[in-house]
Amino acid sequence: MVRYVPFTEPLPSCKPSKRPPLTPEEQEKYDMLLEHMKNIKELPISSDQNEKTMRPLDDEEQAWVTKECLLRYLRATKWKLADAQKRVEGSLIWRREYGVRDLSPDYISPENATGKQVILGYDFASRPCLYLHPSRQNTDKSNRQIQHLVFSLERVIDFMPSGQETLALLIDFKSSTSSKNPSVNQGRQVLNILQMHYPERLGKALVINIPWFVWTFLKIIYPFIDPLTREKLVFSEPIDKYVPADHLDAIFGGKSEFEYHHDKYWNAMCEIAADKRRRYMERWRKLGGGIGLSEAALRAETEEEMQAELARTETLEKDAEATYGANEPPAAPAESSKLPDELLSNTQTAEEAAADIDAAELAEKTTGVSVEEQLSHVSLQDKSS
Repeated sequence: MVRYVPFTEPLPSCKPSKRPPLTPEEQEKYDMLLEHMKNIKELPISSDQNEKTMRPLDDEEQAWVTKECLLRYLRATKWKLADAQKRVEGSLIWRREYGVRDLSPDYISPENATGKQVILGYDFASRPCLYLHPSRQNTDKSNRQIQHLVFSLERVIDFMPSGQETLALLIDFKSSTSSKNPSVNQGRQVLNILQMHYPERLGKALVINIPWFVWTFLKIIYPFIDPLTREKLVFSEPIDKYVPADHLDAIFGGKSEFEYHHDKYWNAMCEIAADKRRRYMERWRKLGGGIGLSEAALRAETEEEMQAELARTETLEKDAEATYGANEPPAAPAESSKLPDELLSNTQTAEEAAADIDAAELAEKTTGVSVEEQLSHVSLQDKSS
């Protein structure tokens, strides 16, 4: 049967993995970060130093600062408390400045008219899947293209079930052309947004049908990808190793006969996301509001599930005390991906890569030779022959 709309929940057999309890040191840093955020009365509306307007955190912003959110920023900063404080505040200011909540379905709709970004199904770990189809690019390069990705990230987060806080990114470059690929500058912008303001949100990135010009692009931006993100990249592997066939688009080797029709998909997807967000906020208010509530409880589908998640969280905290009291810290699950030599061969630092890209962008204005061609050290003619 042909499907035109997203799945609303994972298969019953798919469950998110559980994180180990916090160590005493991690718990202490979390408590300090939580206290710091609770004491914030207001934040600037812009990162512009000349903009002096301040504003208290509204309900949506407070509901964004969950326990899991604070832990994501602590993990992303390697548990450096001052860095985590700065990053969380910076993301709140960025969300205001960028207008994340002002990106409306009507404004973004033209960008997705061809279905170049689709939320469909869940992987074996209950991560919602966001498909990217670069070959379906239908607009010229612009800021709205990046806003489109931010909009999709926000919606796929809405689709996350209780207990899951990451997404699976599925990218198919089949039939893509170099003209439809993001520019290096866009790639850097997107990476900065993802790594600075959506830390620890990527669970897996599954990439297939990679042409040579995409390898060139990936090699150029590779120094800007943080080591934790690199470990989540998977290239040219069977996708059904990671996503159950019933939830996997047939284009990627699954059994879901999904067809993209904008008039059928777009409003349905946005309405499902809005309904899930509405219920999230209802539970936030029911639990008393404020900062530091559990995302797992807020995303629960039923009252019983919410209460069970609250009880489970309390049990985990008690178990952690008992475990570390006995000096038996649990081992964190190891997960890594084998990166191809095409990427590993670029040993530049981010600073060195940035200097090369800046120089290439200046040269492009006078010579007409693209940044990608300059930095690949291989001409387009040689590669296409």
